[in-house]
Amino acid sequence: MKIVVNTRFLLKDKLEGIGVFSKNFLINLVKSHPEYEYIFLFDRNFDESFIFSENVKGVVLYPSARHPFLWYLWFEHAVASFLQNNKPDLFISLDGQLSLKANCKTLLVIHDLAFENYPKDIPWLASKYYKWFTPKFANKASHIITVSDFSKQDIIKRYKINDSKITVAYNGLSDGFRPLSVDEMKEVKESLTLGKEYFIYLGSVHPRKNIPNLLRAFDKFKIKSGSDFKLVIVGKNFFKNQELLSVYNSMQFKSDVVFKGRVDDEQAQKYLGSAFALIYISYFEGFGIPILEAFSSQVPVITSNVSSMPEVAGDAALLVNPFDLDEVADAMIQLIENQDLKQILIENGTMQKNKFSWIVSTEKIWKEIEKLTSKKPKN
Repeated sequence: MKIVVNTRFLLKDKLEGIGVFSKNFLINLVKSHPEYEYIFLFDRNFDESFIFSENVKGVVLYPSARHPFLWYLWFEHAVASFLQNNKPDLFISLDGQLSLKANCKTLLVIHDLAFENYPKDIPWLASKYYKWFTPKFANKASHIITVSDFSKQDIIKRYKINDSKITVAYNGLSDGFRPLSVDEMKEVKESLTLGKEYFIYLGSVHPRKNIPNLLRAFDKFKIKSGSDFKLVIVGKNFFKNQELLSVYNSMQFKSDVVFKGRVDDEQAQKYLGSAFALIYISYFEGFGIPILEAFSSQVPVITSNVSSMPEVAGDAALLVNPFDLDEVADAMIQLIENQDLKQILIENGTMQKNKFSWIVSTEKIWKEIEKLTSKKPKN
């Protein structure tokens, strides 16, 4: 059997949510089913570390698809032509986009419909592209994978897709996130915050991640608590962050905020593992991988009570309204004043994380692959 996979989000040292899902799913897929042939399609030169086994071949198709016009050319011409010429048993697309000209069975992964819920949070042309094409992709796909029950219901409601056509396969736990020793935490805090305790945000600095409200809430927390806690923001800056800059410049306690930008995986693990708590108050998520990373690091979590985050957090986090600054600030105060609550959240997180496994999710997806590629006997 020959399986072709769209892997254009496998970018060395630049893995965000889709890239993390792609990497972990594919590692498990190709190693658990080495009897099949896999062709990974990239839109630029790729790192050989993404060729996970001998049964994988990497192919670069041009043009490099990093703009809506180029997305269209890549999927509807380069990918369509490749599928026509190579005649795979299945085409898997991991980033929510598909070739409408695909002449084979297709498995589409739609992580979320953030662009439907908050279209102004992404560039205008990208928003128009997604809103026009994603319903067509969803209907074209032979089957759809998504990463939470929340996202599944969103897809069903918006695109009138039959429930049986969508399978939920959760994200799993990323390698490397673990509890740190007291000495390790002390060393990180000395270098990062001059030894002070800190809350951390970990993830892309994208508008829907709600960083301006996090900064406002942190100011309120500092005023109410009088504590010397810091706030550390770790992640790559994205489109449309003028509001963030404006809010930061107007903060009373902006000197207590540390922006680290994008860091490598090892540094991210150390920063998170040394934090007092993760503050992840995005107003929309299809999943929310940093929540699991905090659970694995035995770091308590404050997260939002909207979209998929309650589903991922279970009873292992303080859930807050991401638009209520006082509620967020009060949750931070609650954590620093109640050591018993902090310990309960850590213990619950240790149990909650066991519900999420890349191996289990890959097996769920494989069952759908088998259904799509089964050869029915002729009459």
